Amino acid sequence: MAEFTWNFDAPTGTYKQSALSAQLYYAALERTVFMEHVSTVEGYGRKMGENVTLTRVRTVTEPTSATLTEGVRIPEDTFRLSTRTISPSEIGRSIPFTSLSEDFSKYDIENNIQRRLRDQMELVLDTMGSAAFKTAQIKYTPRGAASGNFDTGGTVTTQALANWGVYHCERVRDYLFDTLQAPGYDGGSEYVGIFRALAIRGLKSDPDWEQWHVYTDPQAKFNSEVGKIEQIRHIETNHNTALSTAQGAGGVLGEGVVFGDDAVAMAEVLTPELRAQTNVGQDFGRMNAIAWYGIIAFASIWDTANAGEARIVHVTST
Repeated sequence: MAEFTWNFDAPTGTYKQSALSAQLYYAALERTVFMEHVSTVEGYGRKMGENVTLTRVRTVTEPTSATLTEGVRIPEDTFRLSTRTISPSEIGRSIPFTSLSEDFSKYDIENNIQRRLRDQMELVLDTMGSAAFKTAQIKYTPRGAASGNFDTGGTVTTQALANWGVYHCERVRDYLFDTLQAPGYDGGSEYVGIFRALAIRGLKSDPDWEQWHVYTDPQAKFNSEVGKIEQIRHIETNHNTALSTAQGAGGVLGEGVVFGDDAVAMAEVLTPELRAQTNVGQDFGRMNAIAWYGIIAFASIWDTANAGEARIVHVTST
């Protein structure tokens, strides 16, 4: 085991053993933020089938005129439904350990394995959640300090030439509100934006942002806070597999998503949990293992770019 590795002290072959610290030091965990912004599919769980179908009610078209004519029947409109199927799958990882390692080790092997597995599970779920957000049919690419491009076919077609800034906040906010009529997050009036640090830095370095905060919140720059601007509440993440740290020409853009209510759903058959297995291989308790395991899936609720339906704009680049 690593805790008891012997090293040569002199060419004659005398050995020494380095002392171990009483405290363990853990590698830092990346910040995970996506899980708190997904909606759980209610009424679905164990023993309810291998997939769940979300039923979505489409809008009724507004007529040119609703004025009626005497003696003429009231015109009829169509009530339309659509569906979205989510198919959960098994996910999990494990770490084996021997009873000998527990007997020899100064530290609690089992507890430390559990801690690191919980961290890994959190990262995996965050990545799965972010992947669902990034399936958005609407892509936005900053092309300059005051220009950008929208794609509505689910595929980004242009390269970013600028970073996220106040102008781009304005354009994406207006697109969500005016073009898509997307409702604000959690029934409110604001949208949520999750971005890598590079994009947040681009916003904080924007002269328009700095000038605006001179009077509204002078401490924002000092505290490295962005907060809400143009009805978009910005959240920062440094999780590499969730969002790309640098995209576009020269890595100028930090990837992100901006969304309103009912953006991504999570279907759970079994909530991810830790499981312990003793006596692996029936070897009299010498080999044990701990795993995390669950049955789950994530998907965007509205997989369209239609007004009144789409809820997510993916800020990205080729």
